[in-house]
Amino acid sequence: MAKKTLTNGEVAQILRTIADYLEIKGEIIYKALAYRRAADNILNLGRDINEIWREGKLRDIPGVGEALSKKLDELLSTGRLGYYEQLQEEIPPGVVELLAIPDVGPKTAKLLWERLGIASVAEAERAARQGQLRQLPGLGAKSEAKILAGIQALHRRSDRIPLGTAWPVAQEILMDLESGCPAVQRATAAGSLRRMKATIGDIDLLVASTEPEVVMEFFVNLPQVGEISLRGPTKTSVILHNGLQVDLRVLPPERYGSLLQYFTGSKAHNVALRGLAQSQGLSLSEYGFKRGQEEIICAEEEEVYGTLGLPWIPPELREDRGEIEAAQDGALPELIELADIQGDLHIHTDWSDGAVSLAQMAEAARARGYRYAVISDHSRSLGVARGLTAERLRQQRAEIERLNEGFNDFRLLQGAEVEIKADGSLDFPDEVLAELDVVVASLHSGLRQERERITARLISAMRNPHVDIIGHPLGRIIGQREESAIDIDAVLEVAAETGTILEVNATPARLDLDDVHIRRAIGMGVKLAINSDAHNVGGLAVMAYGVATARRGWAKAGDVVNTLPLDELLKLVGKQ
Repeated sequence: MAKKTLTNGEVAQILRTIADYLEIKGEIIYKALAYRRAADNILNLGRDINEIWREGKLRDIPGVGEALSKKLDELLSTGRLGYYEQLQEEIPPGVVELLAIPDVGPKTAKLLWERLGIASVAEAERAARQGQLRQLPGLGAKSEAKILAGIQALHRRSDRIPLGTAWPVAQEILMDLESGCPAVQRATAAGSLRRMKATIGDIDLLVASTEPEVVMEFFVNLPQVGEISLRGPTKTSVILHNGLQVDLRVLPPERYGSLLQYFTGSKAHNVALRGLAQSQGLSLSEYGFKRGQEEIICAEEEEVYGTLGLPWIPPELREDRGEIEAAQDGALPELIELADIQGDLHIHTDWSDGAVSLAQMAEAARARGYRYAVISDHSRSLGVARGLTAERLRQQRAEIERLNEGFNDFRLLQGAEVEIKADGSLDFPDEVLAELDVVVASLHSGLRQERERITARLISAMRNPHVDIIGHPLGRIIGQREESAIDIDAVLEVAAETGTILEVNATPARLDLDDVHIRRAIGMGVKLAINSDAHNVGGLAVMAYGVATARRGWAKAGDVVNTLPLDELLKLVGKQ
């Protein structure tokens, strides 16, 4: 039997699973991290790893050293990996699946397996319902209830793709189509990706061309494509090497506007538009308008909305949440743009858990055109992040001041991401907080506390006069951890009362606050800060996802504090 050719996604998944096994076994954490890093880099290669292997260039993949290249060589040449199979013999594969349960880490998974023989999520659920988990050392009734709630949350998860995963893949393919295929006249993303939703289904791409067969042939031969799942005259679906599905539709240029509008959606927005068209004696479909026998063809999206007497509605607003009524009233918001952002108020360096120095992050922020950036390294209680003590904070201040002496167009500010402790107090006393330019207070522990307690912790922090921003208020990790049971209405009310700024964390796994709560916050007069929460230079680029999320929440530049010039920002937070 011929060996199976593994895709990039399958190779990456094997490496990630090995990392899970190593963590369950209690191996040195850096070994597991090395496998995870290699897996991420393989997943994002943009070309078939088998080609790289045949060229003898596995070592060129970041994170792949001599030992790992030998394992990859074995895997790609035989379709099997002895080391992986050995781990599967030592620990049942189902034990690794337990790690998908929120609040179940490697130690707990190992405990469930060794003490109760639990080797699947179903077995863990059954044991929790029977009250068996509370008998284990270090767990108890509360832990058992959390694990059961985590299993229920796991059942609710979908297979939707995070925006931060899909968007760069789509942009790379669009760039290849536009630059490499002369038959392509225009190309863009569509569907929920164009609307910049936090998660999407498949990647939908649209092309305007009079030569669809030429475009399709070029598309299926892109290096990112692993297999073709459907090929037709105007629509082709492929699976990329990283496992993502991409659907490409080729549209006639003269109907591109109405087709782009239709395939962007949302369904509810389109239904409302068709209803509006009917009220004006028109019928609207993806091919254009009809009034009796007369056909109105739209090559541009603006023509679709203009035919209905509306201004063009930005894709991020097309969710049937009042955007059509606002357009009719001339009341659409002038949405915030990425270019409006003057600085980033939440970034990390190697003083805590960041990967690069103060100087490197400062230069990267300057290179993005920012006028200021706030270093917000973690406070002391977050030991896993090497949080700063008050003494180290003051040492960092001295280095920041030294760096600022070399800038005439940029200023580095000192802040801290201060832990909100279990009792609602903050990680630093007021006298230390008063020394900082900007204070971000965040919850990183106790996120599964009951509603009243976790809400009280947040409100307590917001009432501290030194706290300027609440970081990632909902505490969610998309696809991994549901938002905390916070009473968001109470939080918004206190924020409006105290003037506390709420963060829109732009990290694609967070996007927290989300669009719904952003719009509610704006309606209550609460100010926002869109921050990258970057831990390395590349992380600064996620600001675009935060801006997109704010746009979905109808945010204008005036709703976001880091669109302000530096002196106005400092005045707002009481530092000038």
